Amino acid sequence: MNTLPGIGRKTAIRLTLNLLRRDAKEVEAFAGSLLRLKQEVHYCRLCHTISDSEVCSICSSHSRDKHTVCVVADIQDVLAIENTGQYNGVYHVLGGVISPMDGIGPGDIEIGSLVERMKTEPVREVIFALPATMEGDTTGFYIHKRLQEVPPRDDGTTIKVSQIARGIAVGNEPEYTDEVTLGRAILNRQPL
Repeated sequence: MNTLPGIGRKTAIRLTLNLLRRDAKEVEAFAGSLLRLKQEVHYCRLCHTISDSEVCSICSSHSRDKHTVCVVADIQDVLAIENTGQYNGVYHVLGGVISPMDGIGPGDIEIGSLVERMKTEPVREVIFALPATMEGDTTGFYIHKRLQEVPPRDDGTTIKVSQIARGIAVGNEPEYTDEVTLGRAILNRQPL
């Protein structure tokens, strides 16, 4: 059996010992829960987040703005953005970022389905909420180039592409912030 990501040998031993100490009915219930998880939880066919139905609750909601798509690397990013309560559009989960060092190319993540989605859905804006890393920037640049393949809408408009602001976190001091973050904060300054 393969190990679970993020669980080392010591933690695996602790979990095993914990399960061995439990009543057989508890372990059976736990095993049944894992089996139900595998059988009932899927990826949304539109945005690729997890869902217990073919289309997730965000994509199927009539109250969400279907004209705005936030592109994220992982499902955890959807949860983080949803927790802010500040975004009402829909998402597209790539399932990672382009990383040649790790052997991950554009075909290994959900870029093709994003481009196809932009051709068929009435999207006006794509927002990149990708990691502030070289891989995240490379992925954003690549997708931006691919989105230029999408023909203009019937009214002649094209898809607006934007990126979430990057800068100094609330509570941080400028003198302790790295130069790239500080530089981007200055470039992306907001009027008062």
